[in-house]
Amino acid sequence: MATKEDKPLIVVKRIKKVAGGHHGGAWKIAYADFVTAMMAFFLLMWLLASVSKEDLKGISEYFKMPIEKIVSTGPSASGSSGIFVGGGKDLTRKDGEVSKADDNSDKAPQRMLDEEGLKQLKARVESAIEANPQLQSFKKQVLIDITEDGLRIQIVDNLKRPMFALSDDELQPYARDIMKAVGKSLNGVENKLTLSGHTDAHPFPNKEKSYSNWELSADRANAARRELVNGGMDETKLMQVTGLSSAVLYDKTDPLNPINRRISIIVMNKKAQERIERNASIEAGNADAVQKGIQASAPGIKPVAKPDVKP
Repeated sequence: MATKEDKPLIVVKRIKKVAGGHHGGAWKIAYADFVTAMMAFFLLMWLLASVSKEDLKGISEYFKMPIEKIVSTGPSASGSSGIFVGGGKDLTRKDGEVSKADDNSDKAPQRMLDEEGLKQLKARVESAIEANPQLQSFKKQVLIDITEDGLRIQIVDNLKRPMFALSDDELQPYARDIMKAVGKSLNGVENKLTLSGHTDAHPFPNKEKSYSNWELSADRANAARRELVNGGMDETKLMQVTGLSSAVLYDKTDPLNPINRRISIIVMNKKAQERIERNASIEAGNADAVQKGIQASAPGIKPVAKPDVKP
C-alpha cells in the first residue's frame, strides 16, 4: 500500500510577464542610426535646393560618364589638372612636370552651345541683370528670346529713358552698365555673335542728307560693341556688326514707336554661324576672282596690297 511519501511531488512555476522589459540597450543604437540617417537626408535635400540646375546637370552627367573616360588623361571639363574630372591636383604628377591642360589654365573652357545650352545662357544673362541693383529698374528694356538663329538679346529704348542721346551715338550711363553686364555673361562659350543697331522711322534731322539713320544705326552698333568689350567680352567673338536703320522694325504697326530704337545681339547657334562663315567665304572667293580678272585684262596693274592695320 502506497504511502503519502511515495506520491510524486508536482511543482508549478508561474512566470510573471512584465511589458517593456530590458532589451540590452540595442534600441539606443537603432535610434542613433535613425537620427543620423534623417540628418543626412535633410542635408541632402538642402544641398539639392541650394545647387543650380546647371551644376545638378553637370553632376548627373559626371555619374553617367564611363570610368575609362573619367580616369583618362587630358584636360578636364572644369579646366583643372586633376586625374579625375572636376577633381583636385594630379597626384601622379611630379615637380617640374607641366601637363598640356596647364598651358591654358587661365582660359575658361569653351563649347558650342546647343538649344538647351542657349536657354541656360538666357537664364544666366537674366540673373546677371537681376543681381545688379542698379539695373533692376531697367530690366524691362532688356528683351531676351530664342530665335531660329540663336539667343537674341535686345536692349530697347524707352520714351522716358532713351539709350542714346538724341540723334547721337553716345550711350547713356545706364545703357553702358547693361552692355557691360551682358558682355561679361557672353564669355565662356564658343558661339559667335552678331550685333546690329536699329532706329525708328523718324528721318535724321540733316538737310544735306550726308548723314542718315543708316550711319547713325551703324555708329550706335559700334558704340555698343565697344561697351561690350569694355565689360570683358572677347572681341574675337563678334562676326558681324551692322546698322539696319529702320529696315527691321520691332513694332511694325507703329514705325515711330521708341521700342524700334534698339541694339540687337544674337548668340548664334551652329547653323547660323556656319551660314555666315559660308557667305564670308563666298565673298572672299568672289573678291579674289575679280582681282584675278583685272590682272588678266590689264597685266600691268599690280594687285592692291592689303593694309597692314591691326584690328
